[in-house]
Amino acid sequence: MAPARLLRLATRASPLALAQVELVAAGLAAATSGRVLVEPFPIETHADLHTLPVHTIGGRGVFVTEVEKAVLDGRADAAVHSAKDVPSSPGMTSLEIAAVLEREDARDCLVGASLAGLRPGALVATGSVRRRAQLAWLRPDLTFGELRGNIGTRLGKLPEGGAIVAAFAALKRLAMAARADQVLSTTEMLPQVGQGAILVACRSGDEETLDLLRPVDHAGSARAIACERAFLARVGGGCDLPVGAYARYLSGGRLSLEAMVASFDGHVLVRGALEGSAGDARELGEALAGHLLEQRGAAALLGRAASSGAAP
Repeated sequence: MAPARLLRLATRASPLALAQVELVAAGLAAATSGRVLVEPFPIETHADLHTLPVHTIGGRGVFVTEVEKAVLDGRADAAVHSAKDVPSSPGMTSLEIAAVLEREDARDCLVGASLAGLRPGALVATGSVRRRAQLAWLRPDLTFGELRGNIGTRLGKLPEGGAIVAAFAALKRLAMAARADQVLSTTEMLPQVGQGAILVACRSGDEETLDLLRPVDHAGSARAIACERAFLARVGGGCDLPVGAYARYLSGGRLSLEAMVASFDGHVLVRGALEGSAGDARELGEALAGHLLEQRGAAALLGRAASSGAAP
């Protein structure tokens, strides 16, 4: 029997990032009968040391660059990311997507109070302009404050009488799901593109690593993420603009996509949905983006948001 192959997987050093590497490791061990083993290679990124809002320091891509550098210079074989952190625009990432694990629950949740339980004017802490805009659309009376840091840090900053917003998948992966006071439906709040999914990337053309990672690639999740990423690339936004999307893999090889674009203050929100063949995932994402931009007024809305340059 051939000896087990060891993969060094670069990742951020947060508890959640390391938990995600463990999920990759467990998936590979199960799919290959232990022939592929994993060694985490944690990296304290420069962005993790900042307390400024993510949209002011370069968007989600700031969490990716230093992790990917470890792969490009040979210190690691592949990088493990939260798919929502990986830029969708062509040329913004240096690696090739090797696998998307089966997606966890993509929804957002409130910790501290339910939406209906928040008193008028209550403070909700979140660093996401997407979450702020959609909450303001649902509850124009709410007020908002910034929030950065890992999940443990965020839970420690729960405002008195208010709430924080978190990805439900993150709480589940850290065995903290019971902390959620309300899991928001996708009708109430569309998630960030890629939310709930773990993405593994390696050097372009590294066929050996691509083959080793292929067993944990979940086709339905990969197509759903590709659809959402195509939507975001066509819209041209990221975590710096209030944009959300959620694609679901349906029976019969089809995908459904829901997406929204909003103003920062949540006063204006346009939303649409489209269904098509999963084989045309990218085309479906681009088509819905085109519809919102050209026929629903999102182009003008994004123009106003881009010119403002910051969340309220």
